[in-house]
This record gives sequence, C-alpha cells and structure tokens, in this order.
Amino acid sequence: MYRDPDPRFDSLGGHPVALRPLRVGMIGIGTVGAGTFRVLARNQAEIAARAGRGIEVVAVCARNLARALAVVGQGVAITNDPMQVATHPEVDVLVEVAGGTGPARDWVLAAIAHGKHVVTANKALLAVHGTEIFAAARQHGVAVAYEGAVAVSIPIIKALREGLTANRIGWVAGIVNGTTNFILSQMRDQGLDFAQALAKAQALGYAEADPAFDIEGTDAAHKLALLAANAFGTPVNFAEVQVQGITALHRLDVACAEQLGYRIKLLAMAWRHEGGVELRVQPALLPATHLLAQVNGSMNGILVHGDASGLTLYYGAGAGAEPTASAVIADLVDLARLDGTHPAQRVPHLAFHAHALQALPVLPHADICTRHYLRVPVHHARCMAAVGRLLAEQSVPVERMEWMHGTTGGARQLLVLTYAAPQGCVDRALHTLQSLPEVAGPCVQWRVELLAG
Repeated sequence: MYRDPDPRFDSLGGHPVALRPLRVGMIGIGTVGAGTFRVLARNQAEIAARAGRGIEVVAVCARNLARALAVVGQGVAITNDPMQVATHPEVDVLVEVAGGTGPARDWVLAAIAHGKHVVTANKALLAVHGTEIFAAARQHGVAVAYEGAVAVSIPIIKALREGLTANRIGWVAGIVNGTTNFILSQMRDQGLDFAQALAKAQALGYAEADPAFDIEGTDAAHKLALLAANAFGTPVNFAEVQVQGITALHRLDVACAEQLGYRIKLLAMAWRHEGGVELRVQPALLPATHLLAQVNGSMNGILVHGDASGLTLYYGAGAGAEPTASAVIADLVDLARLDGTHPAQRVPHLAFHAHALQALPVLPHADICTRHYLRVPVHHARCMAAVGRLLAEQSVPVERMEWMHGTTGGARQLLVLTYAAPQGCVDRALHTLQSLPEVAGPCVQWRVELLAG
C-alpha cells in the first residue's frame, strides 16, 4: 500500500533531513518560565539530539520587561501583551506558565485558534476549562500538553497516557502537593503545630503568602481531576472532587497516629467501582511502613494500580523551577516530534480518544467506605466499653482501641481504629458519641488508607 513519504526523510535512502527549530512563545518568565529558558539554553544540544530538531524561544511576554530582558537576552522578542505572543506568526508552540484561569484561558484558546500547539503547567486552567480547551485543540488539529501541571518532575501523565495503556486502572493515589507535605513532615518530625509549620514553610519559600490553594486542598484537587481523567477515560471533573485540607489537623493527632503506627498525609485519591468513582482529597492515616509514608518534605509520590501492571510507584520533586522546566521541555520534545503525524494518530489529550470518554457517577460522601481513626476525649477510663458498644450499634466495626500515652491532666484520649465502614455510619456514630455525658470534648475523625495491591 502506498504511503506519503515522511517529510523528515529524503526519498533516496531515508537519510534524515534537517528540520527548522521548533519556535516557542512563552507567556510568563517568572520562576517556571525562567527555569525553562535556562534549561533549554544549558542542554540545547542534548535536547535537540532527542527531539530531532532544535527548540528555541522566539517571543516572551512578561509584566516586568527589564527582568525578562535580563533572563532571555537580546535575541528574543519581548512584550507585555500576552495576545501578541499567543498569536505571533513565528510561534509554533505557546508555553503558558503565567497561571490563573481567566486570562490564561483566553490566551490558550487564541493560540489554538491560530493553529499553535500549547504546553502549560497550569493545572487550575485545565481542571476548570480543560473540556473546552481540549475540544478546541481537536477542532484545530493541535495538541495540548501538560506534564508539568501534575507532580512536576514525575512523568505521571505520560505513564498514564502511554506506559500503562494496556491496563484497566483500578485506582490512583498520591501526595501531589509539596507544600502540605512539608507542613505535615514538620508537624511530625519537629512537633510543631499547624500554624508554626505553615510559617516555616512560608519562610523557606515552600508556601505562598496566601497559602489557601495548598492548605485547603484545592491545588491537589486540580491535579487529581487530571489524574482521574487519564486513568479512567472520563472528562475532567474537578467540580465533584470531595476536598478537605489540613487546616483542621492538630499536632495531637499527628502524635496519636505515630503511636498507632501510622503517619498522616494529604492524599489525592481516585478509585473506580462498579457504581462509579471516588474522587477525594483529604488527610488520611497511612501505615508508617507504607511507601507513600516515606515521602517527606516537599517531595511528591504517586501510586497507580493497574490490573496487569500491579502497583507502580512514582516519586520526585513536586515543585521548583527546574523540576517544572524538565516536564515543560519534555512536552516540547514530544511536540517537536509531531511533524508528519496526523492528529488522529497522536496520543490523546486524556489518554483515551474523545469519542471513548465516558462520564462516570461520583460516589457521594456518605457512601465512601474506608477504615477510620477516631479520637474521643473522655472523663474516665470506664468509658472505653461504652464507646465500643455505641460504635457496634452504629455498624462501625472496631479493630483496635487504646489510650493515648502520656496524657496528663484533663480528659483522657481514647484512640479507635475501625475496620471499613461507610462514612454515613461513622458520621452518625460520631454525632451520637458527641452527645454522651462521658465525652469530654469534640471527637476527631480521619480516614485510614492501606493502599495495598
């Protein structure tokens, strides 16, 4: 069967023909943008050898033109108008690393409408507007790549879209926010309370002056929406992710978890069930010996369970200029290799081709069934039996009960680990417990995850 010749090779023996460089326009030359430009310049020969052609930045948009000039030098067009870069006739690929969901959407859609590929590290943009952006890209025959949007140095999007394509993915779970992981590590290792650990994270540059997106779990939820879509073949569904941050976590519970042989991590989890999927971000207890329990500081770690592959683990830096640049440039290399490839033959934006995407119902909060940790402050030791009876009456099976060590003065802290029980049953049990005269203060509940193969 006749095939059109590949434009990358000549017709006399298949010798490679030199291609012109891939021309990049960049919106944003802050931490990530500057890191991307720096790595491209430093490793240009190696990158070109992998891509089969050079990759060069030809236009940059920045608010601070003097700073941009100091980063990129005289050979790059510099402007403070993002649309000039998004629609620049000499740009093949728009790299959007400015962030946000409003103006960034307009820039990306304008670039797509002008026939340009897009690379972005903006997880919020894709979590909120991904369906619209991917549809526009399909309409115009261009690609949208976003490895840097999730767990930056970890090639988890490529793993889900390409490396694990033979698998039916059962679940994805991981630590995908370095700021909160640093805070939790400090609470455990240094005995700090939440406010102290947050202040330290801010002083070291791990947390923003306004850390709400991180500590309230929103950033992790953006990333989880993209992970779940690639794992299960569903449209991006950020709106239905159940999100609980770490702001209510007390260092007392970090210490209690350690006593019980667990560590608390902010986990992003997507599970596939017969009746739908779970999409949730929340602090949870992990066995202290678990692989993800060893992910400390600002590092990220993700587990994927496939029916053929079994468990696979991905670990690496979750933030930083050059780790993010590594992911952005990997996307650029993929795009540099696309010459002569028909859009229908490219790797789909969400791992599955658009016609095969299927919306799945998200299980409601009350129906999610996990193990649980409870901390019940009581007035005296005779309350243990009463608490056990009440939990049994509410269909919450108890695995283990013990007293917190070292309690001096005030209420005694009864620690409970349950077997798997629906969240609705646990919520009712906690409501009833709270009304008992023996209970000396607010009861605390966190989920327990084993994440076994």
